[in-house]
Amino acid sequence: MDRLVGEDFNALFETFERTAFRLETREHYTVDEEADALQEFLADGRFDLGWFEPWLQTIRTITAAGRTISRVRVVNEPPTDYQRFELAVAPANISAGETITLLERSKARTLNLPEYDFWIFDDNRLVTMHFADDGRMVEALATEDQDVVRQHREAQARATAHATPYADYIAHHPLRPATEA
Repeated sequence: MDRLVGEDFNALFETFERTAFRLETREHYTVDEEADALQEFLADGRFDLGWFEPWLQTIRTITAAGRTISRVRVVNEPPTDYQRFELAVAPANISAGETITLLERSKARTLNLPEYDFWIFDDNRLVTMHFADDGRMVEALATEDQDVVRQHREAQARATAHATPYADYIAHHPLRPATEA
């Protein structure tokens, strides 16, 4: 496996040809750029998306070129405060062109999915993401070993088959204020 750092990881979103898929498994991520928006959301349910614009522009560029980007986000029941923040931000991703579906953690546990995050690019490159306990990404490891990639494509297929589209999930699990968690 090759260790990706900084721009090497970001370059994957510019160079893939057809599809990028992420399985997102954590209850919380620590991303410095979103810290203020997260605190605003937890305080009063509102937040500014200015910090998020570079990623939204990346999604727009990807989808304008006819490529697809999607993710299955594993969520707790009920979602953690951080997951509720992600759910509140998701319409911006979707509007930019990303497909986001949700998979309840109890269901994910029955599907023999990895318990770590990963991206699959063009069905032939896998990047596993590893995080510290505080939610900060420690490293990303890339491989094109087709046996390993195939195992993760199979996990992707299971997760996708059982995930719920964002709009359907929100219709049945409306966001609650942080004080009601």
